[in-house]
Amino acid sequence: MSVQIKTAEEIEKMRVACRLAASVLEMIGEHVKPGVTTEELDRICHEYIVEHGATPAPLNYKGFPKSVCISVNQVICHGIPNEKKALKNGDILNIDVTVIKDGYHGDTSMMFVAGKANPAAERLNRVTRECLFRGIEMVRPGAKLGDIGAAIQKHAEANHYSIVREYCGHGIGQGFHEEPQVMHFGKPGTGLELQEGMTFTIEPMVNQGKRHSKVLPDGWTVVTRDRKLSAQWEHTVLVTADGYEILTLRNGEEPA
Repeated sequence: MSVQIKTAEEIEKMRVACRLAASVLEMIGEHVKPGVTTEELDRICHEYIVEHGATPAPLNYKGFPKSVCISVNQVICHGIPNEKKALKNGDILNIDVTVIKDGYHGDTSMMFVAGKANPAAERLNRVTRECLFRGIEMVRPGAKLGDIGAAIQKHAEANHYSIVREYCGHGIGQGFHEEPQVMHFGKPGTGLELQEGMTFTIEPMVNQGKRHSKVLPDGWTVVTRDRKLSAQWEHTVLVTADGYEILTLRNGEEPA
């Protein structure tokens, strides 16, 4: 496993890319409402990213046809925006943004609600965000990747949810997906030891029902097998000398 340790110059470029990615999510929230299509949300995100001198990393990545991933209700991840289905009141959706700015990637996602979600969906969104921050709190030099996964898994399962195991966080920098792979389940004290200068995403996918998933015939869209809801939150994180820095933290965002 070859993990890249970022230099001070690279970290500064990562900060710029990640700040831009975070600002896309800050911008798009007011546009998420019943009646809007995911295609329209994708268009707005695309135009914003390009206007800010960056490139949407998902567009044409291994054939992905859109600029952001938008995953609605039972879609776990990699949802393809489309013009066929407008959002309904109560729909929950993850918007996953990755930008390339000056050769470096910034990757982040969050959950939104079209209109008003029911209490069960709101709880899933809240607990999943808490899972993300339980994982982030484990990040520091000398910690192990298993510490991150174990903290996330423990919190999800304590709330009677399940963790999707087929998809994970990842190293990030000049590459969209670098080493290491960051699992959202595991055992404390196992796995790769974290070092100052590592940058990676933590992006737990938490299911309301069972953890099992399947890929639809489009080759991208991942859904829950039992058709129950799924939620995901994601940040890009830097390992610092004494802990962590959340590179994609949004303005006014407080840890869960």
